[in-house]
Amino acid sequence: MVYNIKNSKQLASLINYTNLNNMITEEEMKEFLEKAKELNFHSVVISPTYVPLAKEILAESNIKVGSVVGFPLGFEDTESKIAAAQELLKKGADEIEVVINLSYLKDERYDLLENEIKQIKEVVGDKILKVVMETKALEDYQKANAAKVAENSGADFIKNSTGFVSPNHIFENVNDINIIQKYAPKIKIEIYGGINEYKFANQILTGGADLIGSDNGYDIVKKYKELRENTQVTPKPITLTKND
Repeated sequence: MVYNIKNSKQLASLINYTNLNNMITEEEMKEFLEKAKELNFHSVVISPTYVPLAKEILAESNIKVGSVVGFPLGFEDTESKIAAAQELLKKGADEIEVVINLSYLKDERYDLLENEIKQIKEVVGDKILKVVMETKALEDYQKANAAKVAENSGADFIKNSTGFVSPNHIFENVNDINIIQKYAPKIKIEIYGGINEYKFANQILTGGADLIGSDNGYDIVKKYKELRENTQVTPKPITLTKND
């Protein structure tokens, strides 16, 4: 998917506005959610603690509420991840992001990895399940295998990073996108980590990502809006003269 961003509304619809600060206060979270509502992002991604609050504040919007399971290390057992996903769904979460067990991936225990993701997807049902890996910590063949397992297990998205270990260059991100598209062509892709300004966001989307995640989504969209939509120019009058 390649995007030609036409306006700030379209840009916001491609961003999952993220705040996973584990020390955020309720008032700070309310402010974050009001900002999300102002610009109408695709979703917010927040800690399980604030899912009920987000559902309340965003009730009149079409913004999805996403939250995390096994974040950020992914090494909880499958039963714990299933229970956490079930609890988030009870609270009203629309999207679940589960960090995969990287030990299973490193040990090439694809059967265990696939079984875990399948069981969580069964619980999630028609809600969105995103599988999160840490591409910065993986070899290319491991990224390819993780993507194949996620697709085979029924996940809706694969996400490249928790944000703790993020690719730090556009070429790394595009390499990850290319690998996922080649080995898991049906799964959707979200790129997260280090996307702090519009130029980088646009490069990621142009590079083939379906969505981006960003802690700075509000600033990205506001600055883009100021640049593209708030420029006022009064043209000089044109006088047309007929040549003799």
